[in-house]
Amino acid sequence: MSLTSTLAPLRARWVRLPGREKTVIRLAVLMVLALLLWQFSVGPSLATLRTADTQSKALGAQLQTMQAMQLQAQAVQKQPPLGFDEAVRALTAATKQTLGAGTQLVLAGERANITVKDASPEALAEWLAQARLNARSALIEARLVRAAKPGEPVWNGVLVMGLPAR
Repeated sequence: MSLTSTLAPLRARWVRLPGREKTVIRLAVLMVLALLLWQFSVGPSLATLRTADTQSKALGAQLQTMQAMQLQAQAVQKQPPLGFDEAVRALTAATKQTLGAGTQLVLAGERANITVKDASPEALAEWLAQARLNARSALIEARLVRAAKPGEPVWNGVLVMGLPAR
């Protein structure tokens, strides 16, 4: 069965239709095509155009943040290496200053285990930055649990930091 033989009854019916009905059918087909064109081509393009400026600003801010982080990483790489004792002193000072007395620091070889109790997210973030920059230690493992205290969430758990070789 060919396409021509399948469409033959439709063509015969089309020829018998009055001119007014042909015009209405053509108009309906044109409207459906216009709707499809809008739905799949013009509409999404206009939506992208409307949000392009906002996305561009967000990406620009993200690029600036990443460039600042790159500069910070390069500055850390240029710093002279710390010895084990200096790194321990810097990590101990950061722990006492930022996380408070409820935190314990235990040395185990070239690692430091820090037991954190009721640390705020801000204090924990500040401590991690200080440990990375001042003590030049890297976070190896984190086992933290979020505890809900009245007012704000706090963190409890253990952080394992890598220290320079002795």
